[in-house]
Amino acid sequence: MREKFKTQKAKKIIGLLSLAAVIAVFGLVSYFAVYKFLAFDGSAESFEDFIKSYGWWGRFVALGIQFLQVFVALIPGEFVEVGLGLSYGFIEGTLLCLIGVSAASALVFILVKKWGVKLVELFVSREKINSLRFINSEKKLNTLVFVLFLIPGTPKDLLTYFVPLTKMKLSEFLCISMLARIPSIVSSTIGGDFFGSGRYLEGIVLFVVTGAVSLGGMLLYRLVLSKYQKRKEKKDA
Repeated sequence: MREKFKTQKAKKIIGLLSLAAVIAVFGLVSYFAVYKFLAFDGSAESFEDFIKSYGWWGRFVALGIQFLQVFVALIPGEFVEVGLGLSYGFIEGTLLCLIGVSAASALVFILVKKWGVKLVELFVSREKINSLRFINSEKKLNTLVFVLFLIPGTPKDLLTYFVPLTKMKLSEFLCISMLARIPSIVSSTIGGDFFGSGRYLEGIVLFVVTGAVSLGGMLLYRLVLSKYQKRKEKKDA
């Protein structure tokens, strides 16, 4: 009995230490995000200058920034993706984006599976969590998650924190979400590459089209959200 008690106590201590480590990392990451990125003037060119100031190691900095963008969700994803396309071209920029996003998504998924909704509430308001609860009861969960990550303009970073609260497994989530993210990431890195190679007209046209599609995606997402919320209200009534 004593051995069992000691084991449980040890697990709690390890759990608390792990949580403290996560909070410490989050604090450092937040500091970097707030104070380093405030120095940017909002242009992709300043982002490129920042990345390339590190020389070859700038690729690792780029990976860290993309990881940070998903994990903390303080930096607009499109800004980072365009910056990486501008800095390293379409192919390498896309690969860096995909690696950074997948690594951050995996970490978020594992942490949320471990700590549950209490951890999510450190990053996401209770109101937003409740607005997505319909996903958990959806029979075609995989299809719905794929569609939500595929549609431009949806809050993908918010969804990254919520999906681990469902029955979906990590391997399924990474395959589905990363496949669905590819079109959005590719359009951003190609746009950055266009500007980096002086093809400004093509870049502008691409961003105008992408912006229009994203606006449509946002409206569609709100319609879908409203539909499921109304369905839930009818069931509860």
